[in-house]
Parts: sequence; structure tokens; C-alpha cells
Amino acid sequence: MTVAIRPAAPAAGPVPVAPPAPAPPHGGDAHKYLIAVAVVLASMMQVIDTSIVNVAIPHMMGNLGASLDEIAWVSTGYLLASVIVIPLTGFLAAFFGRKRYFVGSIILFTVSSFLCGASGSLGTLVFWRVVQGVGGGALVSTSQAVLLEAFPVEEAATAMALFGVGIMVGPTLGPTLGGWLTDNWSWPWIFYINVPIGVVAALMVVAYVHDRGQPRTNRVDYAGIALLAVSAGALQYLLEQGQRDDWFASPLITALAVIGIGGSLLLVWREFTAREPAIDFRVLRHRQMWVGTILGVVLGIGLFGSVFILPIFLQGTLRMTAWQTGLIILPGAIATAVSMAISGRITNKFDPRWTIAVGSALFFLSMYQLSLVTPDVGAHDFFWPLIWRGLGLGFVFVPLTTLTLAGLDVRELPQATGQLNFFRQIGGSFGIALMTTLLTHYVQEARATLAAHVSAYDFATRSRLDMLTHAFLARGSPGVEAHAQALQVIDLQLVGQANVIAFGKLYLLSGVILIASVPLLLLLKRPRLTGRAPVLVD
Repeated sequence: MTVAIRPAAPAAGPVPVAPPAPAPPHGGDAHKYLIAVAVVLASMMQVIDTSIVNVAIPHMMGNLGASLDEIAWVSTGYLLASVIVIPLTGFLAAFFGRKRYFVGSIILFTVSSFLCGASGSLGTLVFWRVVQGVGGGALVSTSQAVLLEAFPVEEAATAMALFGVGIMVGPTLGPTLGGWLTDNWSWPWIFYINVPIGVVAALMVVAYVHDRGQPRTNRVDYAGIALLAVSAGALQYLLEQGQRDDWFASPLITALAVIGIGGSLLLVWREFTAREPAIDFRVLRHRQMWVGTILGVVLGIGLFGSVFILPIFLQGTLRMTAWQTGLIILPGAIATAVSMAISGRITNKFDPRWTIAVGSALFFLSMYQLSLVTPDVGAHDFFWPLIWRGLGLGFVFVPLTTLTLAGLDVRELPQATGQLNFFRQIGGSFGIALMTTLLTHYVQEARATLAAHVSAYDFATRSRLDMLTHAFLARGSPGVEAHAQALQVIDLQLVGQANVIAFGKLYLLSGVILIASVPLLLLLKRPRLTGRAPVLVD
């Protein structure tokens, strides 16, 4: 399925526009693949940066003398800034001019990356991470809009496949790259690595990307922007810190929930009544758009949730290093790239709703297999489950994105891509918060259940305790200490098994969430495939 984009309808009233560049030929922009390389570099740089920092957190704490709560702002500050900017990318591109805004965002991201690495204090690092988030928030959505215009209608699925490589593969490559750079160099290099990539991306955008008569505006919706900053910032912080602050037991989290929900309602009212809204929610009137956005939120929950909990399981429960974890995840990332390439080629030949259904089934199969892991698993046991997950995500992302944006006017694309990525990001944040909360609950539940069967009256427990006690006695420990050491080992084994049970439930839940959304595909319009530019029909 390829996006069938209708020409823009005439605007009501005079709308200032930039001088249009020559329209691309029927085969798309002459440099469409160079444009694809540029925007994929930009979007992948941003996506990787959301996860690459996590593996370097311990090194930053030691080097900067920060506590865990303080260093958390290195990630939280970046996410807060980017999640506010993402839905504004359509407005900002219209205000500054899309090419100028895109290049400026890449430069801002690149410069702030260097200054993050050069930071000598926690306050400086957090400040430049916020600035980096402001620049990074524009890269994904703007890249998507640029690609859709560079490629002809019949190759839009191919464009989304190229874009998807950066978006879907990036989160899995982040921990691998971050672990290698931190272990072999030092933590500032997780930021310095962005500098050459950003320079190349900016130069390529300057050389090959053109503004082709996109609508421009001189009006600024200050009230809408303020409401977005308050509501999105409150909700993102709530999702990031809720588990740490015990959710609604904290007055701050409760207040943020009220502010986030109330601010969101006011934001929607404001943007529907504003003459030139910063966020045009009217694009959600298209059935494809609102159904695809809901499915995108679900995809964000499943993707970010599963990507988040897997490294925790591998490193926390199985005691693997960040580098070993990255090597285990890498084949799945390659499978995602392969399946995106395949889905980009077959979307014009098959109903993309079936491709999404097949991808969801593969993702569920992966999560089911991961839910069966035991404490004795090795790296090879994760190979096929992660291959299925990678293939499934690729088969879901490309056709879902093309279907969601199908039938939109050209001038609606910047707003649509910004909102689609914003809601996917919110879904991902919700998925991480959900998995973190449930992980704690499931571990406590499983530990209590297992502990009920570990008592002095259980023959197997007594035998195991005696064996461990004699082993510690043989190593020279005194009698009382040997007994205490034996009890500690049993407790550690019990906690380890409880973690395995908890992670198994979370994997299965991730699969169920995505597969349960498949019936929503029936609400999407059926594409009538014509070999070139498919038409959506009821």
C-alpha cells in the first residue's frame, strides 16, 4: 500500500508561502535516495540518543558526583524537551520554513551533543541535554514529511521503509553502541559520536532538500504552545518518575496528573477554536489518521515496553554486560531492517492490513517464546524470539504508517507526522511506566508465592539448606555464619526465580496488547490496489 496524497485544497484567505522550488518529476526528486540517507541519519541520531545514555549512567554518576535521582534528569530533561517540540514541528516548519527549520534543528542537536560531552558538571550536562531535546524533537517528524515529498506516490512505502530503519532499529542499537563506547573510550563519546553524523546530515539536507511551496505562517499561537508545554511536560514527567515516587501516594505526581489532564483538555479546546492553531488536531478527522494513531500508541507501548525490559532482564537477572546484551539484540535489529525492506516492496501488491496482522502475530509469537525463559537460558535461546520480534515490527510499522497518512493533503503532512510521532512517543512512555510498575508488582507477588513453599517444614528446602551450609563450612565459615550464608543463597535464588516469572508475564502482556489491537484494522479503509497509486475505499 502506498500513500495516496491528494493535492492541497485552496486555503481560505491569503496564506503567505515561500517561493516554490520546481515540482519533483513523476519519478520523485532526482536525489531522493541521497535525501533518504540524510533524513535517516538525522532521525536515527535522535532515536539512538534516547537509549544510548542509559548504559553510561553509572559512569556519569561517578564522574560527576551525582546521585541516581540527580542523574536521572539527564534522560528526563531530554525527553521532556523533545516530547513538547514533536507536535509543534508542523507549526515551526511553517513559521521558519521547513528546510531552514530542519537544518537548524540538526545543527542545534549536533552542537549541543558536543557541549553535553564537554560538560564538567551535572547542571551543565542537564541544560545541554534539554537543548539537545529541543533540536532532536524536530528530526523524526520532519524527516518523515521530507521523505514523503521526495518520493513519488507509488514509492511512498519504500520511503517509509527507509525511514523505519532509523526509527525501529535505533532503539536496539543504542545500548550496544553506548556500551561499546563507554567501555572502550568514556561516557562523553556517546555524545561526541553525534558530531560527524550531524555535520554530514546537515550538509546533505542543505544540498539536496528543497522547500516546494509548503504553507508559511507569521502567526504564533502562544496560548496553545504554553498549554502544550505545561500538559505534555506534566504527563511526561509523571510517566518518567511515577514509579520512583510511588505514583499517587506522592502529592507531586497527583498534582501533575491533574495539571496534565486538565491542560490537555484546555489544549484541545484552544486548538479547535484558534484561527491558526500551533497543533491542528483537525487532521484527526480522517478515519485513517485517528485509527492509525491509536494503533501507533499501541505499537509504542509494545515496542518501547519490550525494548525497555529486555536489557534489564539480560543485565539484571542473567548478569550479562551491556556489550553482551547488545550482541544478543543485534540480530533482531537486522531482522527489522530486512522485514521493512520486504514490506516496502510488497505493500503495493497485498492488502497492507494483512501485512500488519501477520506482523502482529509474529510479535506475539516472539513475546510468547520469551515468556517461557528460565534462569538457565543462554544467549542462543534469545535468537529466534528476537528474530520474530524484529520481523514482526517491520511488517507492522511500514504498512501502518503508509495507511495512516494515506489520503492526506500535502499541507496536512507536517501536522500529521508530528502528531503521529507525538502519540507514539507518549505510548512508549506509558508502556515503559506500565512495565516498570508491573515488574515491581509481579516480582513481589511471585516472591510471596514462592516463599510460601520455602519453609523449615519442607523436605526439599531443608535438604538444600543443609547442602549449602555444609559447603560453606567446608570453605572455613563458622557454623552460624555458614547457615546465614546458605539462607542468603536460597533467598537470592528465590528472588531470581521471582524475576524470571515476572518478566515472563510482562513479555506475554506486551504481545497480548499488540495482538488485541488487530481488530481495529477493520476500521481502516480498504486500499484498492491499482499497481501504482492505490485508492482508499470504504
